[in-house]
Amino acid sequence: MSLARDYTPSLDHAEEQPLFLQLARAVTRDIRAGRLRPGTRLPGTRELAQRVGVHRNTALSAYAELEQQGWITTARARGTFVAQSLPERPVKRPPRVEPAAERRCRMDLPAFELDAKTHPPDAPLPLVGGMADLRLVPRAALARAYRRALKAPKALGYQNERGDLRLIAALRELLGTQRGVLASEDELIVTRGSQMALHLAARAICSPGDVIAVEAFGYRPAWDGFRLAGAELVPVPVDRGGLRLDALAQLAETRRLRAVYVTPHHQYPTTVTMQAGRRLQLLALAERERLFVLEDDYDHEFHWSGRPVLPLASADPARVVIYCGTLSKVFAPGLRIGYLIARAEVIERVARLRARIDRQGDHVVERAVAELIEEGELQRHARKVRRLYAERRECLHQLLTRELGAALEYELPAGGLAFWAQFHGAGGVERFAQAALERGVALQTAQRFTFDRKAREALRIGFPALTPEELRRAVKILAAVLREQTG
Repeated sequence: MSLARDYTPSLDHAEEQPLFLQLARAVTRDIRAGRLRPGTRLPGTRELAQRVGVHRNTALSAYAELEQQGWITTARARGTFVAQSLPERPVKRPPRVEPAAERRCRMDLPAFELDAKTHPPDAPLPLVGGMADLRLVPRAALARAYRRALKAPKALGYQNERGDLRLIAALRELLGTQRGVLASEDELIVTRGSQMALHLAARAICSPGDVIAVEAFGYRPAWDGFRLAGAELVPVPVDRGGLRLDALAQLAETRRLRAVYVTPHHQYPTTVTMQAGRRLQLLALAERERLFVLEDDYDHEFHWSGRPVLPLASADPARVVIYCGTLSKVFAPGLRIGYLIARAEVIERVARLRARIDRQGDHVVERAVAELIEEGELQRHARKVRRLYAERRECLHQLLTRELGAALEYELPAGGLAFWAQFHGAGGVERFAQAALERGVALQTAQRFTFDRKAREALRIGFPALTPEELRRAVKILAAVLREQTG
C-alpha cells in the first residue's frame, strides 16, 4: 500500500460549513480525482491537523465522517487508509479548487416575483402598525398552559388537521359572544396564522385564472398568497368610506369575479372603517353575483371610538363571507394562531388542502391557547393591552402634532394600530423614511401597500410596540431628520 507522505488537503474557506465537513469534503474530492488511490495510507489525525492548521478534534471528526460514508477504513495499530472497495481511477492533476459559489451546478429556475422580505424593516424603535409589544405577553401563564398541554397523551402525535377541538370550541364561543360570528364545529378551522388561512381559502375557492378584486391600498402578502393560488388580482379604489362599491359593481359588470378581499373594520393600511351602506351593498352584490367575500378582520379588538363594528360575517344569511382572523395582534404573532370561518364545504376543502402541505397545526400551542381563553387570561390580556395602546395612541398623536406639525396630515382614526398620514416635508417621504431608519426608527411608506408599486407621499405610523418614553425618543429623531431635510 502506498503512503500519502506529503498529502495536505486544500480547504475552501469561502464555504460556510463546519471545518470538519470542509476537511472531509476536501479528502473526498482528492479521492474522486484520483489523487488518493484505494489502499493509500493517510496521515494520522495529529499530523493531518498540523498540516491543515486545525484542531485535532476537527481531524478526528472529519475521519469519522469519511469512515461512516465508506471513503476510508481504519485499522487498529496500522493506520487509516483509503477504502479498497473504491474503483481505481487514473492519477490526474487535481482540479482547480473553485470558490463554492462558482462550483455549484448552475440551474435554470422559473420566474419568481415574490418579495424577499414581507416584514417591516428592523430597527430599535419600530413605528410600525400592527406590531404588538411582546414585552406585555403573559409568558408565565402561557408557559404553565403549555406544560399542561404537553402532558396530554397524544400531544405530540398526528391529530385533526382542522385544529385542536378544544381551541375550536373556545374560538366559537369567543367569536360568537364578542363579534356575533356564529359557526358550527365544521365551519371553523385553525391555521398557522392568517396568511395561511387566506392562501388556503383562495386555493379552495379559485381555479387558475379566476379573478379576485382587492383594495388598491392593501396587504401585499395576502395578494401574493392569492396569486400563488392561481388567481388574477384586480385593484378597486379605496376612499374615506372604505372600498368603493360603485367601482366594484362596475368591475363586476365587465369581469367574472370569483371573490373580493376586504378589510372593512380597519382598512389596511389606511385604517378607515367601511361605511354601513357600503357593507350592505357589498353583501347584496356578493349574493347577486355569486362571489365570495374574503373578510380579513386582523385587529378587531382595537377600536377606539365607540363599540367595534361587527364583522360582515355576523350578518351574512347567504353565507358568502369567508371570515379570517388572528391572535397575532392581541397576543403574539409567534404563536401562529389564525382561523377561518366559512360554509362547511369551503372549510372541508381548506382542511384537505392544509393536510397536504402542513398536515396539522401545533396542537400543543393550540391547546395551551384554548386554556388561556377558557380561563379568561387572553381576554384580560386584551383589556390590558387595549388600555395601554390607547394611551400610546394619544401620546403619539400629541407628539406628532407638536414636533412635526404641518409635515404630517392625518385624521385620528376610530380604530386600528396606526395612523395613515400624508407627508408634506421637503425631500419626499422615501428619503425621510430612509434617513429615519438609519437613525434607528422604522417607518412604512405608502409604496409598501400600493397595488401598482408606485410611490405615494404617505406613510403608516404605528404605536403599539413602543412605550411613551420610546415614542418620545422616536419622534424626536423624526423631528431632527425633518429639520435637516428642510434645511
